Order: sequence, then structure tokens, then C-alpha cells
Amino acid sequence: MRYSFGIMVAALWWGSLTALGFVVVPMLFANLGSPAAAGAVAAKLFTAQTWLSIACAMLMLLVFNKKDAEAPVPSAQLAMKFIVSGFLLALLVEFGVSPRIVNARAEGGNLKLWHALGTAMYVGQWLSAGASLWFLSRPAAAAASPDITRD
Repeated sequence: MRYSFGIMVAALWWGSLTALGFVVVPMLFANLGSPAAAGAVAAKLFTAQTWLSIACAMLMLLVFNKKDAEAPVPSAQLAMKFIVSGFLLALLVEFGVSPRIVNARAEGGNLKLWHALGTAMYVGQWLSAGASLWFLSRPAAAAASPDITRD
């Protein structure tokens, strides 16, 4: 059950990144009157997504950190690396890039550069979450989990 919960959290993480980045935000810019209004709403949504990403990554790290396991599953070990990288990318975007985007808008800085960097990091986070989900849901990883019962 614990392993299944971790996979559900990984699916939530990847799905929320996908929905926000590839559906919701493009629709905001397509349907709101001005790019400034859409950008303000998108910024709030990206902040909420960051906190969801942090929560999902922390939960997965707790679920899949098995120090007492005799032989850790290689795909789960690999997934842990992607979980940590996605977690770090979320923190970097929120506390490193986002403030610079806000400052660039207010002070006329290099908005295009910071926006491109933030987008690249978001895509990196999306890829990390997807890779985590992929490796954790592989049959070899699921079969090695002691909490999965077979009929």
C-alpha cells in the first residue's frame, strides 16, 4: 500500500505540472484580455504548483527511502535521483528565477532571459517528475515492493 501511495503521489506531481504548464497557462494567455493580466494569474498558479511539487517530492522521498531494505530496487534508486532533481528545480524556480522575473518586469531588466530560464527549469521539473513516475511504475520496481500482494 505504501508503494502504491508513492506512485499516486508521483502521478499527482507529474499530472499537475502537465495540466498547469501545457493546458491552463496557455489558455490564460489565449483568453484573458492582456498578457499582463494572464502573467499575474499564471505567476500565482506557478507558486501554488511549486508548493504542491515540494509536498509531492517530500512525500515520495519519505515513502521510498527504505534504509532497512536489503536490496533496493534499481529503478526505485534511479527514481529517487529524479525526485531530488525535480525538487531542487522547483526550489530554484520559485526562489531564484521568479523574483528576477518580477524585478525584470518592474525595473525593465532582461525579462526574456529569466522567463526562458524559468521555462527551461519548469520543463526540467516536468521531465524529472515524469521520469520518477516512469521508473516507479515499472513492473520490476512494483514486483520488488513487499507491500504489493499478488493474487
